[in-house]
Amino acid sequence: MKTDSIFYRLFQTFPSAFFELINLQASEANAYNFASVELKQTAFRIDGVFLPVAKTSNQPIYFVEVQFQKDNEFYARLFSEIFLYLRLYAPTTDWRTVVIFPRRSLEPTQVQPYRVLLESQLVTQLYLNELEEVTEHSLGIGIMKLVVVNKKQTPLLARSLITKTRLEVVDQALQ
Repeated sequence: MKTDSIFYRLFQTFPSAFFELINLQASEANAYNFASVELKQTAFRIDGVFLPVAKTSNQPIYFVEVQFQKDNEFYARLFSEIFLYLRLYAPTTDWRTVVIFPRRSLEPTQVQPYRVLLESQLVTQLYLNELEEVTEHSLGIGIMKLVVVNKKQTPLLARSLITKTRLEVVDQALQ
């Protein structure tokens, strides 16, 4: 999907945006390395994994999935990927998963087999169109919001983000 690569690049460039999105301090990103992980002997690919930097850390692993199309088998695949990863890599820390939807209507509705996981603290679903106004957020969150605003709002928001980038990002190559 096009959006997978956008979010992969976004989380690679602004890892703090992920932690802000889940209401943690942006500085949490300093304790993680971000990667997209392909699992051996399958066609599964996890969109992103935030792995704690310190192997002795008590911080959880964060799995990130960006889902921009309706897919009734999404949760079956997501939990298969996560549990296969846990089996193959045998981490000794807790895990969480964050699913990013553009809007609530794309979330699968037939979720009974996964209800226990979905209702636990292990899974967080976020809907980009329900985020508060961008001006209150970081550059990374603003870029995420740009993906879902209506076409009339896009130019205004884009100009605002360009201004914010020029003010906040010193590195010319990153700008």
